[in-house]
Amino acid sequence: MARGGLPSAPVNMVKPPRLRNGDVLGIVAPAGFVADRFGIEEVAATVRAMGLVPRVAPHLTQRHGYLAGTDEVRARDLMSMFADDDVRGILAVRGGWGSARLLPHLDFATIRKKPKLFAGFSDNTALCLALASQGVVSIHGPNASASWPQASWESFHRVAFEGTLPTYSVPVRDGPGLGARGTGVRTFRGGKAQGRLIGGNLTVLSALVGTPFLPSFDRAILFLEDTNEAEYRIDRMLTQLALSGALDKVAGVVFGQCTRCENPDGGYSNFTLYEVLDQRFGSLGKPAFQGLMIGHVANQISVPVGIMAEMDADAGTLRLLEPAVV
Repeated sequence: MARGGLPSAPVNMVKPPRLRNGDVLGIVAPAGFVADRFGIEEVAATVRAMGLVPRVAPHLTQRHGYLAGTDEVRARDLMSMFADDDVRGILAVRGGWGSARLLPHLDFATIRKKPKLFAGFSDNTALCLALASQGVVSIHGPNASASWPQASWESFHRVAFEGTLPTYSVPVRDGPGLGARGTGVRTFRGGKAQGRLIGGNLTVLSALVGTPFLPSFDRAILFLEDTNEAEYRIDRMLTQLALSGALDKVAGVVFGQCTRCENPDGGYSNFTLYEVLDQRFGSLGKPAFQGLMIGHVANQISVPVGIMAEMDADAGTLRLLEPAVV
């Protein structure tokens, strides 16, 4: 397995083959451990319900502290799925922490030569971003252990199986404080923008700043989400992105959902999450809005990483301009 420096990032993105009914789907644990074999059985049942054949990584039930085995073991499991000609796609079973620890152990040249659809989110953002840095498209979407409600399954199917070009919209909501057209969209700065979709979990993404595994932000549409982070920590991470120059390069920003992102101490002296985002994005001079179902939420949508899209910050929409699969 390659251990040396990364090859220079290619200009053209490589798209993996689309999934088809009856395909073999590799199940890997790049980060946190799986509690027991019953959890694996539930995941396998979910994959079969998708019309796919699950292939569990050899060391999926190993445990090394809070990780699903050592870094070398987890990386070997992931690379074995990319190398297996019978495996059509790869799905991460869960998040947690640990995906970034795999990056120096992966052979990205081999992955680019034999691309397969990798999907996952949360801590798996590290893998999606690293793949994008080397010109390979992936999907930021539900992990294998998710509940997979109908809306999430349909979103994944459209992108991974059908290769269609959906338009994602902020859902309609009832109640006070609504944005444009009776939806929950919060527009920090209006306008439209086109660019390559780059993003995922804010905590994981910001931790990759300064490493060779973060793709270019030049004219990108940056999409973000997070969970269990107080407002000041969201502020700190966005400030880091701003100080690094990343935010100055993007064409626009889409902030999805921030689940349980409130300071546990409460109090009116704190900035709200909306105020933190508005302070950072309102003055950026780029289209920016919040509200898509990206992140740690039910009815989570699947967003390809590395393909072209168009955003409309006034309408609260994100439209794919090219398929994620071939």
